[in-house]
Amino acid sequence: MTNTQFATARKLLSKTQKELSYLLATSLKAVHSYEQGWRKIPPHVERQIYFLLSKKPGAVKNNKACWTILHCPPEKKTACPAWEFRAGKMCWFINGTICKGTPASSWEEKIKLCKRCEVLKQITSQLGR
Repeated sequence: MTNTQFATARKLLSKTQKELSYLLATSLKAVHSYEQGWRKIPPHVERQIYFLLSKKPGAVKNNKACWTILHCPPEKKTACPAWEFRAGKMCWFINGTICKGTPASSWEEKIKLCKRCEVLKQITSQLGR
């Protein structure tokens, strides 16, 4: 997530920097630094931003689960944590999903795959590039 996307997300959430700092359990100075590009946005903050955006009314237009969108075969679907926890609309939030055959080894690797997927694109498309 870029600093511009972070600032756009804050505006989409209709939050001040101070309000967002409370939601992210971080300092106001950190939020300011993320928006200015002085600090890299940590994975847990990026993940929380996507979560908050996904819960904003009207953010997700397609109400289909990831296994439906991706046409997962039963053996793949039942081995996936997204299926186990019935989180097909928030599969990007759960570590260990097996979208490309094996679980990603890190958040950075996982989110790179997820950003190309229709499930997360519904949320991130609002942020620009």
